[in-house]
Amino acid sequence: MAEIELKTAPADFRFPTTNQTRHCFTRYIEFHRCVAARGEESNECEKFAKYYRSLCPGEWIEKWEEQRAEGTFPGPL
Repeated sequence: MAEIELKTAPADFRFPTTNQTRHCFTRYIEFHRCVAARGEESNECEKFAKYYRSLCPGEWIEKWEEQRAEGTFPGPL
């Protein structure tokens, strides 16, 4: 049986508290900025995707994706 390796985003000095809400949101924004700058096929952006997926609840990601599709996303993209 293959061994599963679990990882989360590395510590970030910008988010020193245990509440990681801003860290989650920032990583989501960083991923989409990277994709906008480098393109959908860029492997460099994949680390940001892993970070936000490990930090953010799935419901938030789904909501943000819906908002991005509708043009009502509250963040800077």
